[in-house]
Amino acid sequence: MFFRSLKKNSQEVFISDPIDTDGQGNALTLIDVIADKSDIVEELDTKLKLQKLRLIINGALDERELEIIRYRYGIGGYPELTQRDIAKKLGISRSYVSRIEKSALEKLRRRF
Repeated sequence: MFFRSLKKNSQEVFISDPIDTDGQGNALTLIDVIADKSDIVEELDTKLKLQKLRLIINGALDERELEIIRYRYGIGGYPELTQRDIAKKLGISRSYVSRIEKSALEKLRRRF
């Protein structure tokens, strides 16, 4: 009975078990190797700012500005395009796209 119990547990690996040693001879555990270094607070802050930005983009820009910003920065599943490509797609000059983009970004900056 005892040996059957040991056999079941023989394949178990615990996250705090030492698996190796580092250069100074300190034990390395599995958690040291697979630890996630990301900052949850920073990720949450970024998500909240993105939500706020989406609301501002949809409320502050007119249709043409919204379309140009979406194409320029690849927002909402749109492909990221150059000013030249956007101008060709919309049938306007590249400099006009540049002016609209600059104006739209300034509106967003003020609102954000």
